[in-house]
Amino acid sequence: MTLSRFTLKAGESIFDQVIFAAQKSLLSGEYLPGQPFPSVRTLATRLKIHPNTAHKVVQHLIHERWLLAQPGIGTVVAEPPVGRAADKKRLLQQDVEQLVVDAKRLGVSLDEVVGAVSGQWTRMDKDAQGNRK
Repeated sequence: MTLSRFTLKAGESIFDQVIFAAQKSLLSGEYLPGQPFPSVRTLATRLKIHPNTAHKVVQHLIHERWLLAQPGIGTVVAEPPVGRAADKKRLLQQDVEQLVVDAKRLGVSLDEVVGAVSGQWTRMDKDAQGNRK
């Protein structure tokens, strides 16, 4: 789900979905450091979301160091931020726990989960390499 192929899913926070899509796009190399990032107006129009939501997304990405606001130029892509210890801890405690609960509920084996995570990791690395060429 990159920003160029983004589709909203019912029942989930629009803000969270757009943040996820933006981070995935940035990590996959769809947008490279130093490149302009779409304006609030462009995001709102392209994604068919409210301009206030688009503004919140851009501000959040700036706050989290994914984007840089450059006066007179606009918003540009930053180097991917270095993971903070608190972020890593949250990921490993909350998100992985949710994945395990969902996998167990669906009867997915540990090997299947590890294979799926490994496959996704590899696809994102290949996407990033392909986008940087």
